[in-house]
Amino acid sequence: MKRLLHLSIILASLTGVLRAEDFNRTSLPIPQSPFDGKIGLTPAESTKDFPAEVKAPEEAPNVLIILTDDVGFGASSTFGGPIPTPTFDRLAKSGLRYNQFHTTALCSPTRAALITGRNHHHVSTGVIMEAGVGFPGYNTLVRKSCGTIGQILKYNGYNTAWFGKNHNVPDWQTSQAGPFDLWPTGLGFEYFYGFVGGDTNQWAPALTENTRPIEPPADDPDYNFDEDMADRAIAWMRMQNAVAPDKPFFCYYATGTAHAPHHAPKEWIDKFDGQFDQGWDKVREETLARQKELGVVPQGTRLTERSKGIAAWDSLNDKEKELYARMMEVYAGALSHADHQFGRIIDAIEETGELDNTLIIYIQGDNGASAEGSATGLLNEMTFFNNIEVPFEDVYKRMDELGGPMTFNHYPIGWAHAMDSPFQWTKQVASHFGGTRNGMVISWPKKIKDAGKICSQFHHVIDIAPTILEAAGLPKPESIDGITQEPMDGISLAYTFEDTKAEPKRTTQYFEMFANRAIYDNGWIACTTPPIAPWVSVADPVDVIEGYDWELYNINEDFSESNNVAEENPDKLRELQRLFYIEAVKYDVLPLDNSKVERLDVNNRPSLTRGRDEFTYFEGMTRIPEGSAPDFKNKSFGITAVLEVPEGGAEGLLMTQGGRFSGLGLYVLDGKPVFIYNLADVERYRVEAKEPLEPGKHVVTLDFKYDGGGIGKGGVATLTVDGKEAASEKIPQTIGYRMSLDETLDIGEDTGTPISEDYEVPFKFSGEIEKVTIKITEHELTEEQLRQYRQQQVKAAMSR
Repeated sequence: MKRLLHLSIILASLTGVLRAEDFNRTSLPIPQSPFDGKIGLTPAESTKDFPAEVKAPEEAPNVLIILTDDVGFGASSTFGGPIPTPTFDRLAKSGLRYNQFHTTALCSPTRAALITGRNHHHVSTGVIMEAGVGFPGYNTLVRKSCGTIGQILKYNGYNTAWFGKNHNVPDWQTSQAGPFDLWPTGLGFEYFYGFVGGDTNQWAPALTENTRPIEPPADDPDYNFDEDMADRAIAWMRMQNAVAPDKPFFCYYATGTAHAPHHAPKEWIDKFDGQFDQGWDKVREETLARQKELGVVPQGTRLTERSKGIAAWDSLNDKEKELYARMMEVYAGALSHADHQFGRIIDAIEETGELDNTLIIYIQGDNGASAEGSATGLLNEMTFFNNIEVPFEDVYKRMDELGGPMTFNHYPIGWAHAMDSPFQWTKQVASHFGGTRNGMVISWPKKIKDAGKICSQFHHVIDIAPTILEAAGLPKPESIDGITQEPMDGISLAYTFEDTKAEPKRTTQYFEMFANRAIYDNGWIACTTPPIAPWVSVADPVDVIEGYDWELYNINEDFSESNNVAEENPDKLRELQRLFYIEAVKYDVLPLDNSKVERLDVNNRPSLTRGRDEFTYFEGMTRIPEGSAPDFKNKSFGITAVLEVPEGGAEGLLMTQGGRFSGLGLYVLDGKPVFIYNLADVERYRVEAKEPLEPGKHVVTLDFKYDGGGIGKGGVATLTVDGKEAASEKIPQTIGYRMSLDETLDIGEDTGTPISEDYEVPFKFSGEIEKVTIKITEHELTEEQLRQYRQQQVKAAMSR
């Protein structure tokens, strides 16, 4: 085959015509075509010839992938849910709805599978980036032998761009030190505008353009990232069409909505006032009725039982019902607002005349709805990740702030279960469809003629990349950048474009996340019963093999997995259990591990900081992510700033890590040094000097002496100026696991949100900062050691 392709290129060059179908697309990048001119002694005796430009196959479609975040099967109106999603509805009318489409149950793994066409463990993404560990299926380093759809399309003549959430950069590679080969621009996407991490603040996102951190406008009170992202995507597509209208584009558009924090303009939230007062149990019933009416579930489908740990709505008191209903209104406002932005993008494509030949794949959720909001909901998601309890009354009294810039909010687990109707369980739980079943619509007016129909073939997110390749008329490459490619695990869905009732081509698929596991095979699915609920952040260990019971469902007869038939079919269960472990070995699923929060510890992964106990930074160094910064958690530390105060005084930020929702910071306010320890917005512990700094050079030091004795314990914070104690306070509790998912370490000015409401970002220091030195001490220090340490810090600083 390779010889024939090579021969066609030679013959084409001899005839002077190199067509798109003549390119050898199995080895990427496509080799430059031979020179077909003539070289003489002078230009007059020579004939010019440019190498043929690589072009996409004739009539290859534009491709737009829309991927929302943490949206369950039963959330959108398109699949019978209570939240209106008119853009999703619109595309369903011009395309096809898929009611047995699956994801991996968690963010990064689904996204890695989507862009590579391989199972998530196969591409080393068995968990999110922040939980990677050193096993082949879990190290979070997507293999070069598993190239992305971005690379393939770019090398085949497409313009490529990625907007929104990127949760596929290894935790220790997210800083400006790189490397950048696993950032979007290193994965075949020519342009990236979005954020690198698990979630982001819609009002103050940690933005990145390509590989460079940028800041949203600090002076725009109406700024919203979903709106900004849509504006950017529209501008990019319009530019491609205006400059190169015959060149197809590939746009991967992955919003952070509706992952926590649930943020939306107040007018969008208020549209849902009172619409969820009936509660999550009634909403589940209403959703199932609509799903049957729409035909997205069979008529005999039954609601699964409410999972243990989720309260019955009728058991709640009036204040709880009021708060929880509002939390759902906020979520609905966020998702509907995001869907509106998608509609703007579709309108822009239609205005260019390209909608008919644009393959649009709209996946409603990268996993099921999230149950990380606890039984009572959250003002701040970081409390979940750090196992910090927040009293109900503290949340209730701030109900009106939900969805706005002062909260990092999440709804209760009852709503997550309702948004996954009619299934049981939620995000994180790969064993059940509540974690893995997501609604999807594919629209391609030029090719899909039987529009408006429902496709019920069993498919998985790994099937998207092969679908795009078949639609574009492109082969799966054998080599990319000189690296032999492993086969894709996915199977194209394009056969359903011609026959919506065709027999499914995917007959087997495994699932695994945090040791919750399942195996689908020809209409049957065997799965483990989750021993630990996903809303429990820290729990007693459970043996990953002996501690799990198994269930069995015949989903040809039981769409919602409501009838466990394991006892009646022991042989079938054993057969599927064996099949799971065969697939587990094949795709690097082993070893099975059910730990969660413990794996968020940055010490589990390669590090730019491990082995170092002293770090020196200079003014203007900002956006250093936690994975590349000193680790302040569960240990003693010292922060020393050498600064110059001008006549008239100075104020501003010296150093911070984190922001409004968790972290610590050292700054000068009204001339006085201040240290704030922000315990996940639950408490802010303050250490403040009584006297302002005089003009001249100073050394301001904050020493924290950790009590030890476990995770998240307290300690004493002592502020000194020029070696003399200025203030000291006991901090009873500290952050144990993660400071932030999106905010960073900054020197001399603050990015994102402020660590304290004392100031507004960027709060740039108005004097001069010579340097900031951070020292980490793994052991407890005696008072004499602390005194000597402070003296040495002052001497060293003043002598340089």
